[in-house]
Amino acid sequence: MIHLIPLCCIAFTSHVQPPSDSLPKYPAAAVISMINDLAKELEKSHPGYDRYHSGSSSHQYLDSLKSTITADSLTEPEIYRKLKPFIARIGCLHTDLSLSASYISHLDQQPNLLPLQLMFENNQAIVTANYSAQPEPAPGTVLTAINGNSIPAMLDKILPAIPSDGYNLTMKYKALYHQFPLWYRNMINPDTTFTLITADNKTITLKGTRFADIVRSGFLKEPTYARTLDFRINGNTAILTIHSFAASDIKKSGQHFSKFIDSAFLQLRQQGIHQLIVDLRGNTGGTDGNAVYFTRHFFDTPFRYWDRIIVTPAIARQIKGIARLFYRKPVLVNGEYQWQRSKITREFNYYAIQQPAANAYTGKTFVLTDGFCMSSCADVTAVLSAHRKAVFIGEETGGGYQGNNSGMMPAVKLRPTRMMLTVPLQRYVTAVDSTINKGHGTMPDYVVPLTAKAAIEGKDQPMELALRLACTQ
Repeated sequence: MIHLIPLCCIAFTSHVQPPSDSLPKYPAAAVISMINDLAKELEKSHPGYDRYHSGSSSHQYLDSLKSTITADSLTEPEIYRKLKPFIARIGCLHTDLSLSASYISHLDQQPNLLPLQLMFENNQAIVTANYSAQPEPAPGTVLTAINGNSIPAMLDKILPAIPSDGYNLTMKYKALYHQFPLWYRNMINPDTTFTLITADNKTITLKGTRFADIVRSGFLKEPTYARTLDFRINGNTAILTIHSFAASDIKKSGQHFSKFIDSAFLQLRQQGIHQLIVDLRGNTGGTDGNAVYFTRHFFDTPFRYWDRIIVTPAIARQIKGIARLFYRKPVLVNGEYQWQRSKITREFNYYAIQQPAANAYTGKTFVLTDGFCMSSCADVTAVLSAHRKAVFIGEETGGGYQGNNSGMMPAVKLRPTRMMLTVPLQRYVTAVDSTINKGHGTMPDYVVPLTAKAAIEGKDQPMELALRLACTQ
């Protein structure tokens, strides 16, 4: 059986030995048993398991999935490719299935990555950067097939495997733009040679590349910034950039969140700045306290941030013994077990009434968003949008408008394999209209997606529009 780690015993995974050249195979019966156990544990512990799909439809999906297991035995990557779309289907960007660390390390040492960055538009793959040693394909080249797989056929396999909140697609396409070589390797095949067919029927062959040879900030790994927080005033318009709400990221850049935000909004008031552009693109979330602290600066009256936090009955029963020293027992309200404020940490306090900041901003605000606005960042945009505190420009956020499943996220090994499953144990419900943007993120008032042409030319169309709109106010 698969069992989630108790709340009082959350642990990190340990190092495992690197795989041999021959991948172990697992009997089909053992794989089917693992899938059955996995489904039971998700139903019992995952607070958003049926948030976007009914239990009966999930059972039908799993029955269909198990019927595809016709071989006598399967390797870990074969199992992964079958299970990954099921995990993503839950509609939770915090629920993740990952290949074992040792197998990923093994893959990273091999030249099995396509050395191209691709933008996907209208079922076409457009090259935006070429990291190979040869000049072709040049940026702007349109690809129609890779190693005999048409672009639409590949998208049909890869897109369902990329996790996002609800039915969101902007996060999936953003992930493809920044991580396509990894998604191809993991979901299609770790090929070492790539035969590309272009839109003008030209054939180009590229050798695969090792991970270390092409990885860079913003491509195959998260971008790094000298300053996580940035604030500048240009004439009558101010631009505030928040790359992350995570306390760890902010600390790395030698900054202090509340002091920085206080200083920025004090300057806005002192200098009489009435147009503010907030750039949240690529902000994958982080510390809830920082997200709430920022949001308070747009309110001059008390407001709600979260409506409630929900756990499953099974998780509620785990709050006992030593765990009660840290967490209060969830309370059954209207058929839901709702999380209560912690005795020690303020991490879960934001469903209470929030007070406005001392220097609340009353000018015109424009917020830039994209598919990588996730988690606590998506909470911020949802609350600001619900109260019409800003004009939104860019793309639908990757994180859900109505909230997400996150909080404590223990990881378990899916035996008999070495794959790891991460399951969030708390369902956060944002204090917004539950009938708006259901299954989606915060929608922009002005839709301005990143295009291949803009990426190649280095143009920032959302920021350009925000600056034009600010000048007309």
